[in-house]
Amino acid sequence: MGKIIKEDQEYILPADAHIHIVTDAFELESGVQISNLRIAYNMYGSPNAKRDNVIWVFHALTANSEVVDWWAGLFGEDKTIDPEQYCIICANVLGSYYGSTGARSINPETEETYGLDFPRFTVRDVVRVHHILRSYLKIEEIFLCIGGSFGGHQALEFALESTVPIQHLCLLACSARETAWSIAIHESQRMAMESDPSFYENHAKAGETGIKTARAIGLLSYRTIEAYIRTQTNKDVVLDDFRASSYVRYQGEKLARRFHAHCYWLLSKCLDTHHIGRGRNANDDIAEVLATIQIPTLVIGIDSDMLIPPSEQRFIAQHITNAQYKEISSAFGHDGFLIETEKIANLLKEFCLKS
Repeated sequence: MGKIIKEDQEYILPADAHIHIVTDAFELESGVQISNLRIAYNMYGSPNAKRDNVIWVFHALTANSEVVDWWAGLFGEDKTIDPEQYCIICANVLGSYYGSTGARSINPETEETYGLDFPRFTVRDVVRVHHILRSYLKIEEIFLCIGGSFGGHQALEFALESTVPIQHLCLLACSARETAWSIAIHESQRMAMESDPSFYENHAKAGETGIKTARAIGLLSYRTIEAYIRTQTNKDVVLDDFRASSYVRYQGEKLARRFHAHCYWLLSKCLDTHHIGRGRNANDDIAEVLATIQIPTLVIGIDSDMLIPPSEQRFIAQHITNAQYKEISSAFGHDGFLIETEKIANLLKEFCLKS
């Protein structure tokens, strides 16, 4: 998987990914239109004769459509969700750096990459793009929609906006609206990116220093205090070169090599828009909207999650008519939804997966 520079876009395309180009203009909630919308996606396996084996996966903030890579403990050959049995679809989100239209796409008005001029978009815009792809792929029934974190936000919106039957819904480490705590973290990350003078430039490495710092800030909420103390404490007494310092710097470097600061900034803005009640009833009442979901739903919380705590998942399960709540004990905090795949697999087997 390497960087690809085309005439109309710079991006990183995952292995075996496809790109669907939408010829009609795509209108965002803001009213701004995007032409030649690109949707990158991966499909593993095929629909069966009844076309009732489709599993639609929604990815988190900086992931991509290659779900068998970033959720390898759960998806893939000989894994719990095997493409021999299921048709697994995962689409790269609008605004990302992995093939779908975003800040590194060419703005037809300027004939240069959008950069920070890429129009602001919402979680609902992201989900409407997924539905465009679903229609293009002629998927008329979905066996399971599943996502964690930002992916869970999308799964909720996707279910609310769906015009086709969804048999099961699984939501992990997510919320029905973005909390003030999460928004404050995102703003802190954006402030870090904005403090990098190169952030306001428009080239492949713009904001590279800032995104490293932003990632370090984010990491403080992805894991737990205990995990940092246990894994990043120096074994010997030192006065410099602390393991914890090296760890966050290394993680910042990793993200800067595979993602773009403008995409990260814009996606964090998108996250802040998440509110399933917005405009759906007179009082923007979330509980009332959740109660309209009739899909059998498994809601999974991580007991140590500091970013989106289990209270948010309990609220969702409490108000969806046919929901059950399960809580996983994990030392990994929010990242537990990516790491505790054996526990998640067992819950999914009990919930809906075919033996």
